[in-house]
Amino acid sequence: MYAIEPGSKRGTLTFAVLAEFYLQELKKVPESKKRKPKAASTIEDRERIIRKRLLPRFGEMEASKIKPSEIKRWLESVQDEEDLENSTVDKIRGVMHLVYSIAQANDLIPRTVEANPVTHVHIATTTEYEAVLVTPQQGWNIICRMQAFERLLTLLVAVTGLRIGEVLALRWKHVDWGKFRIYVVSNFVRGKFGEPKSSASKKPVVLHSLVMGLLKNWRETTAYAGDEDFIFGSDRLKGKQPRVPNMLVEDHLRPAAKQVIDIPHGHRFGFHNLRHALTSFLVEIGTDSKTIQDMLRWADPSILLKVYAHSRMDKRMEAQAKMIEAVGPNEETAQQLIQ
Repeated sequence: MYAIEPGSKRGTLTFAVLAEFYLQELKKVPESKKRKPKAASTIEDRERIIRKRLLPRFGEMEASKIKPSEIKRWLESVQDEEDLENSTVDKIRGVMHLVYSIAQANDLIPRTVEANPVTHVHIATTTEYEAVLVTPQQGWNIICRMQAFERLLTLLVAVTGLRIGEVLALRWKHVDWGKFRIYVVSNFVRGKFGEPKSSASKKPVVLHSLVMGLLKNWRETTAYAGDEDFIFGSDRLKGKQPRVPNMLVEDHLRPAAKQVIDIPHGHRFGFHNLRHALTSFLVEIGTDSKTIQDMLRWADPSILLKVYAHSRMDKRMEAQAKMIEAVGPNEETAQQLIQ
């Protein structure tokens, strides 16, 4: 561990020194109760990028002498070699930018634009990736191919848009049976409990009476039915911890989905795809954007069109047919266009 005091002039400030300082700051528990520590998943992701990618390339270099052109060429070469999505490359760039920014904020390097070379590195951020969507009927067919435990968990995700980590962190005390609501107070990610993704994520989630009835039946069936017990506790761990999300995907969700829909080789498909599917369905049936934002519990309403609102090919064809009908050509008159 590096012990660096703000304003320190000892030795050459290599990128490794700045990176280690950043990681120390990232892991600090805020003194103010109004400030929350970074989520464990965020810390893990950023540390992995620093240790696996940034330090091997730039660690021994003097931080002030790293040029924007070097960073850009390296990012582009990594993307080409590993066939990375633009969004992944942008995340690497973003972490490197944070390393310099935190160093500037703590007086380790000058607070000038030139002192942070990543500021001058511009790369494409759009991605060609498009989430695999399922229709409500396909979603139901997938659910029906699972066992009871996984069926209920997957249905809950599909109809509420809850993130899988939020579902796994639920305890029976978080269900308000009288008001037909679930309260999201925690998130279970990579084996650790943390705060929900944002303040908006803490909004109560409404539950249809049918789903509420299924939860009641499950509580009467499961061995872990106390208020403090997890709704989806692990039998192997005697209900003391939730099930592991990636095992639920690999052993249950994905195999069931492959029986119903075509998942291209190498394409991701997990519980988050059901969140995408719910959003697209709500858009298709004409649900107003504010209701969608509240149901999915987004802090930023613009995320609806930026990330989640997908259209299926059949819906695009249907929309185009309506346009052709409005314009006027039919099978007979259209032939005149090529004569």
